[in-house]
Amino acid sequence: MPSTLEQIRDQQRETWDRFSHGWKKWDHHVLNWLAPVGDQLIQSAALKDTDHVLDVAAGTGEPGLTAALRVPKGTVTATDLSERMLEVAAENARHRGIGNFLTRRCDAGAMPFADDSFDAVLCRFGFMFFPDVETGLDECVRVAKPGGRVCAAVWGPPERNPWATTVMGTIGHYVDMPAPPPGAPGLFRCAAPGAMEAAFRKAGLRDVALHEIGGELGFRTPDEYWTFMTEIAAPVVAGLGKADEPTRAKIKEAVLALAHQASKNGQPRLPWLALTVSGVKAR
Repeated sequence: MPSTLEQIRDQQRETWDRFSHGWKKWDHHVLNWLAPVGDQLIQSAALKDTDHVLDVAAGTGEPGLTAALRVPKGTVTATDLSERMLEVAAENARHRGIGNFLTRRCDAGAMPFADDSFDAVLCRFGFMFFPDVETGLDECVRVAKPGGRVCAAVWGPPERNPWATTVMGTIGHYVDMPAPPPGAPGLFRCAAPGAMEAAFRKAGLRDVALHEIGGELGFRTPDEYWTFMTEIAAPVVAGLGKADEPTRAKIKEAVLALAHQASKNGQPRLPWLALTVSGVKAR
């Protein structure tokens, strides 16, 4: 019988495979939205043009694709649980003419790479969903070279991220959504003040640094925001699945009203806050 962690891993893979179409559809929008986060990770990694970089939980390819342009004499290896997400990443690399970008499907908790393999390890919004954060971080440290940098991004606290809580809070008002067990995978699992810095130090990383990156997620209309969230966000779809049709209609109406309140000239502008943390592996 699979262990709890294996069950979480398999569920995550199934979820990301199922939502890969939505992520491909909205890829350009997401890339523009999250570009500042990727830029901060790449800056923290202090890349050289010969570096070999690992992008863990890479999804559709960022920030690994941008990193590949910074290491023209090196390589970027992108990993993810979802083969379908990696297919989108490889397609994006081909469209952009990036030839030093490789993909490898694997579990972040048991990566098929030798110790001390990469000059830098990046992970944008992956740690919140790992079956076990400590195991995933230990793997990132293991495969980094001595003196290499491990750089991750996670979401800040829910009150600073209305782009997500506007929908999820409304669903919770109409549908019974039991609180997940402490430490369970989820969007804000790593948001507690000091949590990621403490985890990095516990993993043996030095010179640990934290940055806050924020902005606004914009849409042309409230309806576009609703469509976006229902096509890429598994918790939203799961919550709506617990409601009957009249209740789903009420939820949508309420979300559209809140998005309208957050609009400028009729276009929703929803705040977001991410945290990036980096550390150096001891030599």
